[in-house]
Amino acid sequence: MTVLFTEWKKIAQEFSRAWRGLVVVLMVASLSRVLHDLIPNAMLTKAISEILIAMLLGLLIRNTIRLPASVDAGAKFALTRILRLGIILLGLRLSLQDVAATGATAIVLIFFCITFVLGLAFLVGRALRIPRRLTTLIGFGTAICGNSAIVATAPLIEAKEEEVSFAVAMITLFGLLAVIVYPVIGHALALSEATFGLWSGTAVNDTSQVVATAASFSDRALDIATIVKLTRNVFLGPLMILIGVVYARATHHSTKQIKMQPIIPWFVIAFIVLAFGRTLGIAAGVLPQSVEHPGALTLSAAWLKFADDVSKFAILCALAGIGLSTQIASLRKVGWRPFVLALSIATALAVTSLGIILITGLGT
Repeated sequence: MTVLFTEWKKIAQEFSRAWRGLVVVLMVASLSRVLHDLIPNAMLTKAISEILIAMLLGLLIRNTIRLPASVDAGAKFALTRILRLGIILLGLRLSLQDVAATGATAIVLIFFCITFVLGLAFLVGRALRIPRRLTTLIGFGTAICGNSAIVATAPLIEAKEEEVSFAVAMITLFGLLAVIVYPVIGHALALSEATFGLWSGTAVNDTSQVVATAASFSDRALDIATIVKLTRNVFLGPLMILIGVVYARATHHSTKQIKMQPIIPWFVIAFIVLAFGRTLGIAAGVLPQSVEHPGALTLSAAWLKFADDVSKFAILCALAGIGLSTQIASLRKVGWRPFVLALSIATALAVTSLGIILITGLGT
């Protein structure tokens, strides 16, 4: 109970600093939805999602207009708190059986991809003579959960501020490219929704970028990608402990200073709780099998649809936040070696993940 109170207090403090910037985020998200509705062609409507419009519109505003500091705070709040709200509410669209089945299907694929990417990152990093700490940050960011992995890992390996900035810049750049390129490839190869969800969940970097990429393809792809990405995020805790121990021994530091991380983040637990509630409701015949239940809406179905709409808009706001928090000029400061490293492992992860999914038929 104390932990919950502390978390709510922290959220309230963040909101007090971010609410002015959140107004800008909400305006960008709302405008992107309006612009999407104005697209006349049905094929273009499917290819150019409101999420892509929100991200590009945010990028345009951020890099052409001088914005106050409050916008940064609002964008950060959207990327963390509001995105997590959207993910939590996605739990109401899924039964616990869906979550367990998808997570179990993907766990071996996730483990292989993480191992492969980290191994490749150190090989390429050594070949390019990139500092081990920067290689570690880019490798962890690509393999597990993007910027969250970078920020969490940096103190353990005593990374320099410049190294953290370079790693974040690379993850941001290739995550943005994934949001644009992955859906195009998915439609060009006629990938199924399940295949695309598995692919984006295992191969795209940051949680927000995974959600944006999958949501641009379909709702079903989003459901699968979210489960896969949350399963992938669980690997962060154990791997942080491992890298902390390895670094401490290599530098002769005490392992007592390693900060234990929660194995399962609180918002993932909340997601599972709502999926469990959904499962119980279906079993009792109280809730429909899906939000798009045919026929007249009952009160329960109406609330489910409302939660689904809130979830989609929360995700839209988070992607507007990505655009509003990304400065193109900062990406130019990164040298060619970190760029080649990030490009190599991001491409290898994308090709390997999709290849395994197609060969093994995991997406069928």
